[in-house]
Amino acid sequence: MRCKGLFHLSRLVLLTAVAFAPLASASDFRQAAPGYSWSFPRDHWAHHDYRIEWWYFTGHLKEAGSEDYRFGYQFTFYRIGLTPETPPYDSAWATSSMIMGHAALTDLQSGQHVFSELVYRTTPFLGGFPDYPDPLVAWSRAPAGSDARWELRFNGEAFDFSARDDAQGIALDLSTRPAKPLVLQGPNGYSSKGPGAASASLYYTFPRLDTSGSVVFQGERFQVTGQSWMDKEFSTSVLSQEQVGWDWFSLQFQDGAELMLFQLRRRDGSPDFGRATFIDSDGRPRFLDLKEWTLTPTESWTSPESDAPYPVAWTLRVPSLDLDLKIESLLKDQENRSLLVPDLNYYEGAVRVTTPAGTPRGRGFAELTGYGPNSRPPI
Repeated sequence: MRCKGLFHLSRLVLLTAVAFAPLASASDFRQAAPGYSWSFPRDHWAHHDYRIEWWYFTGHLKEAGSEDYRFGYQFTFYRIGLTPETPPYDSAWATSSMIMGHAALTDLQSGQHVFSELVYRTTPFLGGFPDYPDPLVAWSRAPAGSDARWELRFNGEAFDFSARDDAQGIALDLSTRPAKPLVLQGPNGYSSKGPGAASASLYYTFPRLDTSGSVVFQGERFQVTGQSWMDKEFSTSVLSQEQVGWDWFSLQFQDGAELMLFQLRRRDGSPDFGRATFIDSDGRPRFLDLKEWTLTPTESWTSPESDAPYPVAWTLRVPSLDLDLKIESLLKDQENRSLLVPDLNYYEGAVRVTTPAGTPRGRGFAELTGYGPNSRPPI
């Protein structure tokens, strides 16, 4: 699904009051539509004619020499369009967009989840989205108190990225290579989010990335290897007024297959719309509608900080794929809670996948939004 933290966009826009950018309406931006002409590697870079865009990575990492996964991580850059074109002001602070970054590390050994964030206008001093073919895809200054930059770079095959937050005691410095080829999510990468033509995004995935590098947790550096998942989406409007949030899953199975699944929820909590993509071990996608699976929460956890009640365990049945699975969060408290944007909270959690009897089947991530008061993403 991947709207990744663009909650309370109206609140974020208030932060741009002195950014020399008159705000444009959604109708001023291009809408996602079928028949998009993809061009890689160019489409890894920014699309300024769409209002919302994100580059999203999650993964499971092992310490060097260990067979056990110790860390789950998230790294995300978002581009939030204010106007389709930079305003014609004689100022380096004139901007057409904002950049938001989220990074998180979950240490399964200590049972701790640490979240870092930043929000800047895109200017030569604070952050931006360089043009193709510059290897630098996106960058920003680190959060206050860290003399560093967050960066996302194309390495010719996939992506390298780095993030650091000295105040939180975490850092990521990771390099990825495709273990499987890129997959377009939905027919030609057109991913519907509702019955209306405008409720959609243009969406692709690297479903399995070999990953290596280092992480810092509580000030200690670890050399790591593992596997990651990467999503890229761009769009202008996604949720309808009846939809309050989504449950999204990326699952990597031990047999080499993957499953992306999302369902959008109504105000009463029932599923409103959904899509899934099953990717077989050879990289061939199969697209599924909401009626082809059942996702049932079996356990919940309430955040002591936000009071948001999140499901943290599910059963998933996909009869056409002969899948009968249990999905469980590896750590209950994997909520990302913003200190920069009021009421911004969502769940970004590493999960395990097993059979009903408990036999391991794989690992993945769950993203849960729209839980708790004032948490509907207004996009």
